[in-house]
Amino acid sequence: MSDALDPNTDVPAEAWSGVHRGVLREGEWVRLTDAKGRRHNFELVAGKRFFSNKGHLEHDDLIGREEGFTITSSVGGEYLVFRPLLSEFVVSMPRGAAVVYPKDAAQIVAMADIFPGAHVVEAGVGSGALTCSLLRAVGPHGRVTSFERREEFADVARKNVGQFFGAEPPTWSLNLGDLQEELPRSGAKADRIILDMLAPWECVDAAGEALRPGGILCGYVATTTQMSLFVETLRAHGGFTEPQAWESLVRDWHVEGLAVRPGHKMIGHTAFLVTARRLAPGAKPPRKTRRPAPGAYGSDYRGPRPADMPEPAADPAAQPVTEPLDAPAAAVEESVED
Repeated sequence: MSDALDPNTDVPAEAWSGVHRGVLREGEWVRLTDAKGRRHNFELVAGKRFFSNKGHLEHDDLIGREEGFTITSSVGGEYLVFRPLLSEFVVSMPRGAAVVYPKDAAQIVAMADIFPGAHVVEAGVGSGALTCSLLRAVGPHGRVTSFERREEFADVARKNVGQFFGAEPPTWSLNLGDLQEELPRSGAKADRIILDMLAPWECVDAAGEALRPGGILCGYVATTTQMSLFVETLRAHGGFTEPQAWESLVRDWHVEGLAVRPGHKMIGHTAFLVTARRLAPGAKPPRKTRRPAPGAYGSDYRGPRPADMPEPAADPAAQPVTEPLDAPAAAVEESVED
């Protein structure tokens, strides 16, 4: 059998994938799942025991076996044994800050076009969930530079990333500090910048300076007000393409013969994602031909404005306009159409 097909041939260490092939080895992490779907992750240590409400298991009974088997505990509890996937690891790892869920990490890797060999800048690092996906996507020839303001979060992230990959990847640098200050000071250039922070609009200028032309800036924000302020700051900057904003929702399905229906669980709103591409120095995006909705940038709007959207003239004598209660339906529909 060739090495490529030999199940005992492990993934090359220099790939820094966080994945192993072949039999389970001491020092690896495994994931046990019982009949009710309850999960347990732990590191294999020779001579050690795993305990649960279903009795105990000997680590030595797992070491040396191919993953994907069922094992019975001392009191008859059955567990399915696999190595944890990255998507499984990040939702069960220790947390300092909230993690970026796998559905959003997948969207970021795909829609921000993270590629092997890329230099990706990330702020903040949180618990390291997104960092693991970025490191795997850039590969051994890429680089991920992370910025984190809070030391306790950085410590948790460093432990989680080291646990998943077996050690801290040489393609990763974790910096304690504010991207808004540290990135310009470093003079580094990036292919992609991911902002997972409370106020990503504060970093737009620094990101614009560091991004190569054609590079992508991606923001990960939790609320509509954060999304609005980030999008409008990108427009006001003038050096980015029209921002794209969206969210993803994941719903599982129950499938048993003819009983096919939506599942009872759903991963709904976790965050909004916003992406925009960096223009060449001095270039301007095409002027939008579609006018904004009435009142979008009216006198009540207090946020950043696109360059071609001046402040409305103040009129102290102006009175608020209200529609009569018996306004014709056609008039209301026309207003919605605009």
